[in-house]
Amino acid sequence: MQEAEERFDKVAEVVTEDLATVRTGRAKPDMVGSLVVNVYGGQRMKLLEVANISAPDPSLIIIEPWDKSIVQEIEKAISDSKLRLSPAVSEGVIRVPVPALTEERRQDFVKLLHQKIESGKVMLRQARQDIRNEIDKQKGRPGVSEDDIKNQRERLQKMFDEYGQRLVEMGEKKEEEVMAV
Repeated sequence: MQEAEERFDKVAEVVTEDLATVRTGRAKPDMVGSLVVNVYGGQRMKLLEVANISAPDPSLIIIEPWDKSIVQEIEKAISDSKLRLSPAVSEGVIRVPVPALTEERRQDFVKLLHQKIESGKVMLRQARQDIRNEIDKQKGRPGVSEDDIKNQRERLQKMFDEYGQRLVEMGEKKEEEVMAV
């Protein structure tokens, strides 16, 4: 059961990171923090690993790279992302204005959000199936009764339901943020 909880936690963590990339109407550092930047001759690093990211107001993200030589790579990563943002560079600092979302773009992001939640549910189901197979392998082992296996499967299903509900709640919360004007 501990392995199941660890796997379910990992899925929830992946989905949380994935949801953070979905734009809302407000500028947030985690919108761009997980973007991958090619630096230092092809090495791939997350933006938050190579720069200080802040959002001083709801419509602006400021990125200050620790190494000024990678400013162009950061600018390219932001421009090439699906976020549709246009960074502006001046004096080694990257300013990313975050325009207000139109109703149509909000609806597009809600659809994307639903896809990401569904993807998380698929990962949860796969993890549950893997753990269920491990539980079933215990059949016939000395000291393991049918009741033990049944109880483990019931606990696994209960845990799966709880994590599934958590994903749904995360999606609903993010949808509220996206649709807020």
